[in-house]
Amino acid sequence: MKTIYKKHLIVLLSIISLISGCTQVGITGRKQFNIMPDSTMNSMSFQNYGEFLSANKLSTNTQQTQMVKRVGSRIQNAVEQYCANNGLQDKLSGYEWEFNLVEDPNVNAWCMPGGKVVVYTGLLPVTQTETGLAVVMGHEIAHAFAKHGAERMSQELIVQMGGIALSKAIEERPEQTQNLFKIAYGLGSQVGVLLPYSRTHESEADHLGLVFMAMAGYDPHEAVDFWERMAAASSGAQPLELLSTHPANATRISNIRSLLPEAMAYYKPQ
Repeated sequence: MKTIYKKHLIVLLSIISLISGCTQVGITGRKQFNIMPDSTMNSMSFQNYGEFLSANKLSTNTQQTQMVKRVGSRIQNAVEQYCANNGLQDKLSGYEWEFNLVEDPNVNAWCMPGGKVVVYTGLLPVTQTETGLAVVMGHEIAHAFAKHGAERMSQELIVQMGGIALSKAIEERPEQTQNLFKIAYGLGSQVGVLLPYSRTHESEADHLGLVFMAMAGYDPHEAVDFWERMAAASSGAQPLELLSTHPANATRISNIRSLLPEAMAYYKPQ
């Protein structure tokens, strides 16, 4: 088993070394390994999003629902503006933006490829304000913009399927490919307020999210207050940072503080 894993790992590292420089994340410029076509990711996203909405109850609170849609729309406009200003319109190809508030006590929110966003009602007592909600939605939309899920799925495809062609994987192993999508997006799991991305992805989403919320007219300083509330609301002992996919609260807040000057350069109060 260890031998097989080593072979897969060698394949992964070899491919990364060859093509990882071909794709970059906007704003941060980080090079990433991603072999997943947007059309494939969007198709899987739309299917899973529809299934999720069918199995869960939308909020009947009109005021809160309108707030979620309003914040989502403003951040959507900010992302589209950033892409237009920087010649990155292709990053949003195939997007069909949608923002929904779901009745669920868990403190959670997420965004799938193609701009499919869900906020749980359990998150709102922690966000408290519209700007607090913008912190989380900006962060989640940043995950989709940076294609973090596709990056993770690319790695899982090679490790778990031995590097076979994506088209072949979808044709011959459709169920396994769908499972990789669910693994990549943490579907069915609850890890704090956010999906279980790597620490690199989390920090990058914090960075991009601050810029997007600032462009949308929300003061990015609120991100510090939000994460301080999250730290206070966290139950039980915090895991050691080296053993966690999420930055420790103190580290995250410190990083956000250091990014505020850059984010404020994009701030346009509305």
